[in-house]
Amino acid sequence: MMLSDDKISHTTHVLLKGLLEKRLIIPKEEESTIRKEIKRTLVNELKIGEDMDVMVQKKLHSFSKKLVEGSPEWEVLYKKFFAEEELRRGRK
Repeated sequence: MMLSDDKISHTTHVLLKGLLEKRLIIPKEEESTIRKEIKRTLVNELKIGEDMDVMVQKKLHSFSKKLVEGSPEWEVLYKKFFAEEELRRGRK
């Protein structure tokens, strides 16, 4: 599920504020530039997660035995296939 633009912007502000307060980063750019890069990264990661979700759901819907979405069997297989997709994409 994609977050709204407002939620992503708020998250970037909170994240940057926390990083600066804890002195985990030393900014070499304007804060607005850093927030834009954080936002770009978050949006890209969310998009990848959505793409993986779509692929896993297509795989589950392709079974000859129809699975009920949300059932324990569906959940187990979803988690398994999602983990496999993460490995395939080098995300884990």
